[in-house]
Amino acid sequence: MRLVIENTIKTASLLACLVLGLGLSAQVLADKPVVNVVTDPSFVPFEMMDQETGEMVGFDMDIIREVAKRAGFEINLETMDFNGIIPAVQTGNQEIAIAGITITEERAKIVDYSDPYYDSGLKILVRADNDSVETIEDLEGMSIATKIGSTSHDFLQEQFGGDTDITPYPGTSDMFMALLGGSVDAVFYDAPNVSYFAQTRGEGRTKVVGPLYEGQQYGIVFHKGSEWVEPTNEALASMREDGTYDEIHAKWFGSAPDDE
Repeated sequence: MRLVIENTIKTASLLACLVLGLGLSAQVLADKPVVNVVTDPSFVPFEMMDQETGEMVGFDMDIIREVAKRAGFEINLETMDFNGIIPAVQTGNQEIAIAGITITEERAKIVDYSDPYYDSGLKILVRADNDSVETIEDLEGMSIATKIGSTSHDFLQEQFGGDTDITPYPGTSDMFMALLGGSVDAVFYDAPNVSYFAQTRGEGRTKVVGPLYEGQQYGIVFHKGSEWVEPTNEALASMREDGTYDEIHAKWFGSAPDDE
């Protein structure tokens, strides 16, 4: 009888510990902070909408989800046009932004950046039958598409001023369709996005020409003074150390950075 009672007590204690443990685990999960994160839904292959699932996918999306897991926060993801992203973070309407955002001194005055997580630059895209463009200088007097609020738009303004027809578009798809439809002579924008289009939907119809302009680095953007800058940098560093970053890069670009 005593043995039965002891076993019953042990079983009850074990169940109590399990319940308590589950309760604490649930409490820990419940207490995990939810952080507003914003992205641009049209910067392929960094961020784009999966038409089948309705989920945002891409290189940046894999990066920020892994960062959040390691840094200890949940993501409340929202999307908006690129030109509204920096103001949204600056005013505090959004805490974090990731959208292939180039690190610049001007932007760093109003928002905080993570350590760089991607090396980029600017490239020219023209139709496949265009043999008259080899460098940026060849675009003078032509019509050029770029993206509103981007560093490529700023570069073109400085390069040509009012002597060239520069048309800023809200989304990258609009730029590429304008090029294919003959509304513009060229697209000038971030190298990975331009190259990805030339290898996918624009294959056989477009080509990338000229050198890489303005070597740039992308950073994750934060509201000034955000508590998440340091945890994010630590997460990015650990992802590079254990190979996770290389795996994500290879998934979307075909190889690890060092193999390119």
